[in-house]
Amino acid sequence: MKMIKFLILLFFPILLNSQNFIYAETEPILITISNDRDDVIFDGIWSNSVEWKRSSLNEFIFDDDTTIILRTAHQDDYIYALVDVVSDIHLDHASDKAVLCFDANNDKSKIPGSDDYCFGVSLGNKNGFVLQGDSKIKATNNFKKITNPQDFIAVGSGSDENDRYSTIPHSSYEFKIPINILGRSDNYGFYLTVYDGYSDKFYSWPDFNPEKPFKIPSPNKWGDIVSPDKTIPEFNLPALALFPAILFVIYMTRVRKIN
Repeated sequence: MKMIKFLILLFFPILLNSQNFIYAETEPILITISNDRDDVIFDGIWSNSVEWKRSSLNEFIFDDDTTIILRTAHQDDYIYALVDVVSDIHLDHASDKAVLCFDANNDKSKIPGSDDYCFGVSLGNKNGFVLQGDSKIKATNNFKKITNPQDFIAVGSGSDENDRYSTIPHSSYEFKIPINILGRSDNYGFYLTVYDGYSDKFYSWPDFNPEKPFKIPSPNKWGDIVSPDKTIPEFNLPALALFPAILFVIYMTRVRKIN
């Protein structure tokens, strides 16, 4: 038993380092699995009081009391998100916007690459837009607009009486994002930004003040969105190579006890 404990203490730091874990300055957002996302009505609002109940909840309150509720979930081949800007009661159609960005490889690159995507929509719009990194245009921070993937949905509207947080009409946004464009992972880089046309201000997580309007920061300034549902992480080869040795020692220890 002492030998087993010794091996765990010896190899555990190596296993962690082999995963190249990157910790953001902010706590990661946890996204939950859900079995009722097929019931979501994509109209940009809480269609009923329980529509987004089975989803993760994150609340962001800023210095000027602006409040943004983020609900996230995943089911089968899609990521679902509701951005509920509870405090934005001035509905500026086509001006107010919400954007969700994902770093598919979560490599925290300084320059957005082809694995970095942003999904956005403006208030009053039922056709969202998708941006991808790896552009040579610095004015857009190396993002370019691409064709919307199949089954992608983004709708911005005014949430009202069914909203769980405020019955006063306010801006809200719903997203359905195909996972196949990102690739399956239990840890993506993540960035959320909302533009309030009435106050002409941006609100984001992690907090970021753009030098220019609508500028998306580089992925190395994004946080993380993590799915805790994946109980067995995919270790890389150096980590896997350690396991036969560990199992052999455990086996020999037990054999000696039997003898």
